[in-house]
Amino acid sequence: MSAGVPVSGLFSPGWTGSPAADATSDTAFLEALLAVEAALTRAQASVGMAPAAAAAAVTEAAADLGRYDVQDIALRAREGGNPVIPLVAELTAAVPADAAPYVHRGATSQDILDTALMLLSARTLDLILADLARTEQALAGLARAHRDTVMPGRTLTQHAVPTTFGLKAAGWRALVLDARDRVVVVRGGLPVQLGGAAGTLASYGAYGGCGADGGSEVGAEALVAAFARELSLEAPPLPWHTLRTPVADLASALAVTTGALGKTAADVLTLSRTEIAEVSEGSGGGSSAMPHKANPVRATLIAAAARRAPALAATLYGSLAAEDERPAGAWHAEWEPLRDLLRLTGGAARDAAELAENLRVHPAAMREHLDLTGGLIVSERLAAELAPLLGRARAKELLTRTARRTEAEGRTLAEVLADEPALGDIDLTELTDPTRYTGLAGVLTDRALERR
Repeated sequence: MSAGVPVSGLFSPGWTGSPAADATSDTAFLEALLAVEAALTRAQASVGMAPAAAAAAVTEAAADLGRYDVQDIALRAREGGNPVIPLVAELTAAVPADAAPYVHRGATSQDILDTALMLLSARTLDLILADLARTEQALAGLARAHRDTVMPGRTLTQHAVPTTFGLKAAGWRALVLDARDRVVVVRGGLPVQLGGAAGTLASYGAYGGCGADGGSEVGAEALVAAFARELSLEAPPLPWHTLRTPVADLASALAVTTGALGKTAADVLTLSRTEIAEVSEGSGGGSSAMPHKANPVRATLIAAAARRAPALAATLYGSLAAEDERPAGAWHAEWEPLRDLLRLTGGAARDAAELAENLRVHPAAMREHLDLTGGLIVSERLAAELAPLLGRARAKELLTRTARRTEAEGRTLAEVLADEPALGDIDLTELTDPTRYTGLAGVLTDRALERR
């Protein structure tokens, strides 16, 4: 990409234009880096390590985003391997001379960048949680409305036994709630990073803030706690320069979320096929060549995100094996995959909310498909009902034989079974009615909807 050309998201329709896209833009990341630098100076001022006037000056300079050229900082980042180094130079030049010594004082680049990524993640996770809430509410509505809407259950692509659309929607919602719970836990534990050059906080001792014996009036814990309060993040028990579980946990929550949403998308893609048409998106996308098409675009984009997320998470898991007190390469490998994962998940959450809120359900198609096999969809029930009458082996032999006849003769299973004298006066119409064999689908749906 040439200098000055912004990222347009041309090949990223899944997240372009989403709240998560704005929250993870280069400008948003620059703002987060500056917010962290300002917060660090304010934290030091709050524990007596810096003058209040210096903290105010750094905060004012950091808030003026227009004075920093994102593209120039990005190009200069090549010199030191990260964008914090040129940014600190710019921020130092932007404050009065008496405040300059307190810019980035005692910190290392990783302290600032890690904390900025956590801040960026916190903001994005809040947006994701809002869309997950919309999604689960819409799915709860679908589950209630279609509690008793019977449809074919499918296993290994084939009709199995009847189920209900309400139970399917309740299952989708359960996955959304599973994802939400994981995101909430991770969101609540996102930590600041503050360790100095090698994770010992020695620099703050040198500046008079943290004595080597840990007994000084202002210790490391007070400084880290103040820093965390400034950013509404957590104070970790240890610097985590090479203890990367916060990033790995974040990767896990994001990958699970896209996968959970991907399950709904996969089902919608199957059920909205022309020859099935049991559901459809409220406003499908068009085709460049075929005017009649209304493609399930929301589900398609969610499915794409679900396919990409595991590989991005794997890169972040790989960075757990980080050498020494600060790593070369493992840390650097995290930045882009983490932002991509935040964007993908944020885009998928947005699309999932729109998909669930506008999904159209077609009960008539579901009912029609229940009859496609002429009643064979309830053969499991017949096997259970006839076993006491005929014996298990004989019942299985009879049903196997009559199933073949049903398919070969184009008759219903009830009609073929009516030819069997051994069945006497059994009400075959009731036994072969697929709408009367949904087990505990309604009860399970109700139970699932109790979860909050």
